[in-house]
Amino acid sequence: MKLATFKSGSQEKIGIVHGGDTLLFDLVAAASRSGSANPAFASMLALIDAGDAALEQAAKAFDKHGKDESLSVPVATAEILAPVPEPRQMRDGMSFPLHILQAPRGQLKLAARAKGDMTELARIEAEPLGELPEVYRKQPIYYITNRFSVRGTNTTVKWPRYSQVMDYELEFGIITRNKGANISAAKAKDHIFGYTIFNDFSARDAQRIEMEGRLGPAKGKSFDGGNVMGPWIVTPDEIGDPYKLKMEARVNGEMRSQGVTEGMLFSFEEIIAHVSQDETLMPGEFIGSGTVGNGCGLELGWYLEHGDTIELEVEKIGILKNRVERQ
Repeated sequence: MKLATFKSGSQEKIGIVHGGDTLLFDLVAAASRSGSANPAFASMLALIDAGDAALEQAAKAFDKHGKDESLSVPVATAEILAPVPEPRQMRDGMSFPLHILQAPRGQLKLAARAKGDMTELARIEAEPLGELPEVYRKQPIYYITNRFSVRGTNTTVKWPRYSQVMDYELEFGIITRNKGANISAAKAKDHIFGYTIFNDFSARDAQRIEMEGRLGPAKGKSFDGGNVMGPWIVTPDEIGDPYKLKMEARVNGEMRSQGVTEGMLFSFEEIIAHVSQDETLMPGEFIGSGTVGNGCGLELGWYLEHGDTIELEVEKIGILKNRVERQ
């Protein structure tokens, strides 16, 4: 099942994506057609909290009323929000080795360019990548970001005024379900509600400065509308193997990055096991994979410009599309 959050008039609703990803089946309207409101359909968090029974009710509503055209709206004309507009928590990881190795080099190159030091830039480019720091193999590494700055597909991301270097990041992630602590990796699948795409827009110049303080990132990542996810959530049964999905980033229709979800140092199940050690994992949290190798301008030396349109595509999920503009 693909599940979206969208606006109908001034009301926020949830729906089932169908018709080859072209239609949104309005679960609230379908429940009213059956004669009573279903509290599980009030929001995506309500649906997640209500568990498997709510998903079964949603499927039954679609089986019964799915052919009624009056209960569906076109995706093309709908205002699609982030699937979970306010996640209960947001964590983003560092899971792909090539990105972990190339991102620090990208920051050093960015600093050399800022100083106009072409000799230093050439030296950095000539150095081999080196070995992956051992800490990344010992345990999952992640940071917590601003859960109130989430936006969905087709939104315009306003470039923070304090930054001159804006970047995209090609990622995917999970939305959690079933509250729990000290969850084993073997049982962690029971805590994955579904998968979505994530674009962790980044103010690279701000990030470079603050990370010298060995804490963060903060303003390099947290600005209004900078955490973009969507276009919807795809449940695990429709994804199959989540670690074999093709990924691509396009800027103004031109391919910039390609990758695959394979090769994460730790699976989402292992990340859940780590996060939940003596810490309660809540339903409706977001956990990001981190950027796939070559999945951002920092690695490629190719940053965003005012008015650029960015599309992130992940196989079996869809396309997350946004525009960036200077303020």
